[in-house]
Amino acid sequence: MPEKTKKNRGGIVAKATRVARVGAAAANVAGQAAANAMRGGDKAQGRVANAAALRMALGQLRGPIMKVAQLLATIPDALPEEYVTELRQLQAHAPAMGWAFVSRRMRAELGDDWVARFQSFEKVAAHAASLGQVHRAVGLEGAALACKLQYPDMASVVEADLGQLKFLMGIYENFDKAVRVSAAHGEIAARLREELDYIREGRAMNLYGAMLANEKGVHVPQWQPELSTDKLLTMTWLDGASLMDFKDAPQQQRDRIAMNLFRAWYVPFYEYGVIHGDPHPGNYTVGKGDAINLLDFGCIRIFDASFVRGVIDLYRALERDDNALAVSAYETWGFKKLTKAHIETLNIWARFLYGPLLEDRARPIGELDGTGMYGRATAQQVHRALREIGGVEIPQAFVFMDRAALGLGSVFIHLRANVNWHRMFQELIAGFDEGVLRGRQAKALRASQLAD
Repeated sequence: MPEKTKKNRGGIVAKATRVARVGAAAANVAGQAAANAMRGGDKAQGRVANAAALRMALGQLRGPIMKVAQLLATIPDALPEEYVTELRQLQAHAPAMGWAFVSRRMRAELGDDWVARFQSFEKVAAHAASLGQVHRAVGLEGAALACKLQYPDMASVVEADLGQLKFLMGIYENFDKAVRVSAAHGEIAARLREELDYIREGRAMNLYGAMLANEKGVHVPQWQPELSTDKLLTMTWLDGASLMDFKDAPQQQRDRIAMNLFRAWYVPFYEYGVIHGDPHPGNYTVGKGDAINLLDFGCIRIFDASFVRGVIDLYRALERDDNALAVSAYETWGFKKLTKAHIETLNIWARFLYGPLLEDRARPIGELDGTGMYGRATAQQVHRALREIGGVEIPQAFVFMDRAALGLGSVFIHLRANVNWHRMFQELIAGFDEGVLRGRQAKALRASQLAD
């Protein structure tokens, strides 16, 4: 049988098997949700029971569906608090593939002589996650390498999981109108599909290397395309420690790490319109000189230059109390039919996010709220208020923009960073020109082969 036919058949079988497994879990959860609804009683207690059932079902399935569920749990107002509490307990890590399996996968990606292309290759994975696992290796010229190997048939599994999770969450929407995931689902699906393409991730790594070339406090690994395929990503290994290892470090060191992290995320955004959409602590470490090592580039978001201008315009609007400019900024992002009540409510959220940038003084970002997540409770209050005044359609692009801002805020709070965020922000936006950014972005995307 031709190899291509085998792969196609394997993908069909994998998808069918995954759909069956997830479908069985969905049927079980749906039955429990229906039973809880029929019993009546306290709605909050029913929601707690439904959320616990969902977490238990997803926990048994593992794989991409867990990663998507975790993403939903970090997006403001996508899910009620009972669901967030349960889904945050999920662990996206998967059991590592054994050596015989890894060897077969490496042979499929690099050929029968793949072992000869490395000085050494560690048999035990250094890290295993929902889509693949990482092995340490040494290249023929002595460079320390990280080889990220995707699990087999992941494209089929991801599509099965995305479809089944949408169906599963639809069940909950029928029983509980507080569950609203449709807007977030499309954006998550697009980013997750991109994460499966390791050639694209390698090009994104090159893009970040170019965008952050002048940042001494940020390190980006170097892609090794000759040892990579669409399912194997090889890059230079960056030594570093977990950021949480520095929670009790001296204040000056914690502040320095926070400032490096701030620039690692926002220099690309304000200079190139590109943002890293997954500020998970596992995606970076702290290296020499307290520099931030960026390690994962599968989930990036590229914005039009006008979107960046809107971010700066809204800042100016809040600074000057200029409602007309605020309306212009919101409309630039795609908000439509905004009333005065809409604007006032959206500005509550905006003032919360921009608060640390508006004050010209060293200050902490804030505090973790009652949900254990920075800003989530405030976001829920704002979204509830919007629904009460007729609702508003949140542009899809905001899913990962909001997530990045709140995720980074949580990290800064854990570090107890006390920094003048205002001056760092002013330095980033000084002399902003939408046309210049658009040209710079286009050139960078062409150079990294990411242009459409």
